[in-house]
Amino acid sequence: MRTNRWIDVARATGLLSPSGTVAPTIFAEMSELAARTGAVNLGQGFPDVDGPDHLKAAAVAAINAGHNQYPPGAGIPQLREAVAAHQQRHYGLAVDPDTEVLVTAGATEALAATILALAGPGDEVLTLEPYYDSYAASIALAGATHRTIPLRPGRDGFHLDPSEVRAAFTDRTRLVLVNTPHNPTGTVLTTEELTLLAELAAARDAVIVTDEVYEHLTYDGVRHVPIATLPAAAGRTLTISSAGKTLSFTGWKVGWIHGPAELVTAVRTVKQFLTYVASGPFQHAVAAALTDDDGATGEYVSGLAASLQSRRDLLLEALTSAGFAAVRPAGTYFVVADAAPLGFTDAVDLCRRLPELAGVVGIPVTAFCAAGSTTTEALGSWVRFTYVKQEGVLEQAAAGLARLRG
Repeated sequence: MRTNRWIDVARATGLLSPSGTVAPTIFAEMSELAARTGAVNLGQGFPDVDGPDHLKAAAVAAINAGHNQYPPGAGIPQLREAVAAHQQRHYGLAVDPDTEVLVTAGATEALAATILALAGPGDEVLTLEPYYDSYAASIALAGATHRTIPLRPGRDGFHLDPSEVRAAFTDRTRLVLVNTPHNPTGTVLTTEELTLLAELAAARDAVIVTDEVYEHLTYDGVRHVPIATLPAAAGRTLTISSAGKTLSFTGWKVGWIHGPAELVTAVRTVKQFLTYVASGPFQHAVAAALTDDDGATGEYVSGLAASLQSRRDLLLEALTSAGFAAVRPAGTYFVVADAAPLGFTDAVDLCRRLPELAGVVGIPVTAFCAAGSTTTEALGSWVRFTYVKQEGVLEQAAAGLARLRG
């Protein structure tokens, strides 16, 4: 029987099994394994406590005030204005809330709508590798070609090799999708790395798309630099972020995108046929949060970053003591660690055995890589763990990981 092109794409990208059923992701498999075995789930990156009470109260107030029907297609004016003011206050970026901001159902929808709007057959989309898994799926659905630039591990974290960056660009490069702070490695790209990407994108007249959902969760004094602030990126960058990670409300699904008006309009033409609109009352709560980010919300975010740094250090010590070679992340919710020193060369197999061996669940880093790539080969023994869990949970995980040394 003749199949739809999207089903063919889904099979080719592993989203469907050969039999036509929805293929379980490694994330779903590991979460189910944690639930079935009672292991500590350090695989899926979501907080195990809610964000600030005053923002929950703002969401309830919005519901009680009757903000329960469709919000405006571009997002409520208060949130668009708050996003623009946030970018000006934190980064000195001048953003028109009426024409240059679009509210989305989380950052994932913003990314999908952008790729579908701006890339198609014959175009190439560049991402870093490893990469967040939705990138590859959206690129495939757009019919574009996915090319990657490897992040290489070193003593001071993961970094880009300038020669590999230059080699990745071609005359068909249409979009350059940059994620910093980076999931899964936790690296925060340097100004030099971002400048090289921006200059090469400008030389190819490519659009830069930047995923900055962890923008406020950096550690050890490391500063996140939005690529849109760099001269070579001006006028060609779409910046994507969301409230989920910063405010610990991942289920609210309130994201946004801003950039040149003509590019935002193109994205909106696709977005309106995806969710149309979403998260009405939560948009009001997030607008309140962004407006208040020098007050109670700001205190919460700075406190969260400090707490996450402490929890990161707890997990790093546990992984190192167990025998992993872990890389200290400069941001995000995640740390990646090489299991090769423990004698494990296949992280997929190790992750399936970790509940029995250590009472812990992680995610193989190859889940964030293209099949058969040099990065997949290089990171075949690496595992991603999250530390966005309560300290007691991490201490339980540490006790389990200690068994690996034996």
